[in-house]
Amino acid sequence: MGKLDGRVAIITGAGRGIGAEVARTFAAEGAAVVVNDLGASMDGNTDEGTPAEEVTEEILKAGGKAAANNCDITDFEATREMVGQAVETFGRLDIVVNVAGIIRDGMIFKMEESQFDAVVAVHLKGCFNTSRHASTYWRENRGGEYRLIHFISGSGIYGGPAQPNYAAAKMGIVGLSNSCASALHGYGVTSNCIAPIAYTRMTASLEGKSTVMDYSPDNEKMSTKNVVPPVVWLASEESSWMNGRIIQAGNGRIGLFNSPAIEREVTTPGIWDMDDAFAEMNTTFKEAIVYPNPFRKG
Repeated sequence: MGKLDGRVAIITGAGRGIGAEVARTFAAEGAAVVVNDLGASMDGNTDEGTPAEEVTEEILKAGGKAAANNCDITDFEATREMVGQAVETFGRLDIVVNVAGIIRDGMIFKMEESQFDAVVAVHLKGCFNTSRHASTYWRENRGGEYRLIHFISGSGIYGGPAQPNYAAAKMGIVGLSNSCASALHGYGVTSNCIAPIAYTRMTASLEGKSTVMDYSPDNEKMSTKNVVPPVVWLASEESSWMNGRIIQAGNGRIGLFNSPAIEREVTTPGIWDMDDAFAEMNTTFKEAIVYPNPFRKG
C-alpha cells in the first residue's frame, strides 16, 4: 500500500531536479501523475528537449501511472487545459505541486525589467494559474482531501542579494498560499509551502561558495531525495490539519517555520511624540534583532 494510493497529482517543473524526484516518488507511492515541464533552460530562454516525456516514460516503465504535459504555466488557458487533462485522463485531481521555476539573477541596481517580469511570471503567476483552475474544480467537487503545495526558497525568506526578482516571487507565493489556505479550507483544500535545500542545477553555482551548507553532488544529505518526504506527507490525507504553513526540507532536516508574529511592541496612551517613538524603537526593537543568515549583517 502506497501513501498516495488512488490520488491524482499535477506536478509542474517535474522534468528535472526536485520536481522529477517528486513525480517519481508520488508515482511509486501510488499516485497518478501529470508530469508538467516546458523543457526550457534554467533562464527560460532555450528549448532543452522533452524532460516531461522522459520522466513519464520512466514512471510507466516502473509500473506507475503518468501523463506528460508541456504547457507553459504562465499561460492561463493552458493551465486550465492541464487541469482538464488530469481529470479526463485519471478521473479526478487531488493535488497540485508547484515546483517550476527559472532564474535570471542580478543585483537590484543592475536588474532589467525583463529579468524581473520573466521570473515573477513563471514563479508567481504560474502558481496562481494552477491554483486558480484547480480550486475551481475542487469547489465544484467538494468532499475531497485536496492539496496545494508550493515551492518557495530561502532566497526569499532570508534575502538572496543577487535575486531580488526570485526572492520577491517566492515570498509572493507565500502570500498567495496563505490566501488560498484561508479561502479554500471549507472546500477540503489545504495550501502549504516547501522551502527546499538540495543540490540541483539551480543551486550548482553555490558549490564551494556557501559558508553554511555543503552544496555538492557528493554530499548525500543534499540529494533531492531528502526534500521529498514532507511533500509526500503534505500530499497525503494524513496532513489535513496542516494549513497555511512553510516547511523547510533538505540537508537531512525537516523543519517547520514559525508564522509571522509581533515579537516586540511599544505603546502610547495617545499620539506618539516623535522623540519618544524614536527612543522606544531604538531600545526595545534593537534588543530583539538578530541576523541568523549569511546575507544580512547587523
